Amino acid sequence: MKLRTSLAVLLLSLSSGIALASSCPLEVKKIDEAMATNTSLSAEQKAEVKKLRDEGETLHKEGKHKESMETLGKAKKMLGI
Repeated sequence: MKLRTSLAVLLLSLSSGIALASSCPLEVKKIDEAMATNTSLSAEQKAEVKKLRDEGETLHKEGKHKESMETLGKAKKMLGI
């Protein structure tokens, strides 16, 4: 029984990692779309959002999906999405 539980936990943790990995590009796309239509941010704020977006994309490519999602979340918050 313990082996079955351990296997289930392992599979769930792997599947959540895969879900995060595939979510990063979708979040980048949402940020890009919002940047194209958001006119309420100052130039400085837009630069910060772009920096966070680029950093999130880089983290995704490095396989650091949790960190990527956290960084992209900061950009989304600034955009109000």
